[in-house]
Amino acid sequence: MAGRGLRLSVAVWAVTRAVLLMCVLRVWVMPGSDVSVDIEVIYQGWYGVLRTGTFPYDDVTWQYPPAAALAVLAPGLLPFLDYAPAFFVVCFLADAAVYALLLYAVRDGRRPAAGVWAWVAGVPLLGPIVYARYDVMVTAVAVAALLAARRRARLSGALTAFGALLKVWPVLLLVGTPRGTRTRAAWGTAAATAAVLGLLFAAAMPGALAFLTFQRDRGTEVESLGSLVFHLGRHAGWHGHARLHYGSVEFLGPYVHTMSRLALVLSVLAFAWLLLWRVRARRFTACTPYEAAFAAVLLFTTTSRVISPQYVVWLLGLAAVCLTMGTTRQRLPIALVLLAAPLTQLEFPIWFSHVVASDKLGVATLTLRNGLLVVATLISCARLWRETVSLPGAPDTPDDPPAEKEPALLAG
Repeated sequence: MAGRGLRLSVAVWAVTRAVLLMCVLRVWVMPGSDVSVDIEVIYQGWYGVLRTGTFPYDDVTWQYPPAAALAVLAPGLLPFLDYAPAFFVVCFLADAAVYALLLYAVRDGRRPAAGVWAWVAGVPLLGPIVYARYDVMVTAVAVAALLAARRRARLSGALTAFGALLKVWPVLLLVGTPRGTRTRAAWGTAAATAAVLGLLFAAAMPGALAFLTFQRDRGTEVESLGSLVFHLGRHAGWHGHARLHYGSVEFLGPYVHTMSRLALVLSVLAFAWLLLWRVRARRFTACTPYEAAFAAVLLFTTTSRVISPQYVVWLLGLAAVCLTMGTTRQRLPIALVLLAAPLTQLEFPIWFSHVVASDKLGVATLTLRNGLLVVATLISCARLWRETVSLPGAPDTPDDPPAEKEPALLAG
């Protein structure tokens, strides 16, 4: 039965990915905003600058760590295609890599196939945005890092560091590593890899750290949790407007700066909670590293000033790993994220004009999507705390629990 299910997943994956490619290549034109425009204009413009050996440090839309240059330059490996089609093919290959890693993890039938299906179904539910941003490439690195974590801590740390230099958030994958030698190996390797790669980029290409300034000046994007205050405020007399600003559509007007600061405070509080959890946690099960990574990324996605649709790609990848590794505690939050995926496709690109206009359809869709993410975050964090933080007098688990007798993942 499991074998037939996995064979069926191959067919479903192939068909749904063919549809996504047709969408981004405009063989089939979807309603709403064109998700491919950013690739043809912004990404291709960055590509031209990066090829000269420098970062686009005078472009405020460049808000990414230095290794992101590799993702933007990757379509150059396919010189027989124009930039945009080559970019879509690279994203398709990254999607295929995630799928292959998940299949490899369940190849012996001892692990559930639910994670494979979460990825197979979740990506088309989110829509063509998956192939129109480089986040699926980052997600592929993050999935590889998590699947390597149990057996090859140093490899996991190196991949995590590389992912963090692509788009920062993969650093959160380290939060749940069990105390002891595995934490020292993963964190030490991650720090060393990040330092070496960061120095290489800084020495080789001017402007490697310019993204830090541009990120600092970002405001409240129209799809974020904080934006709901202004969407509703428009109907109550708030005098502001939505405009393209720092590479995304943000609200501009009274109190927006205050809301942006509040979002930063919430992110700081989220980090403080994770730190407290790390200090207090005592019971690390086989699933804890994956559940902690999922909860951490949920926290920072929900509290961010920007919840772009492609951020859900990260959550889908981590959810797939959690299910593959046999989690039971995170199934409800994962189900809520999967429900949020099609709502995300509705709010962008299909009904994005309604979101920008703050009309009833746009606000209702965005409120439901963001509400699902908030509830998923609260449940995920509560369950992680309840299952790992020891009650008074409860015995601690060993720092390095014995490894299970199973085939090594990513053993090479």
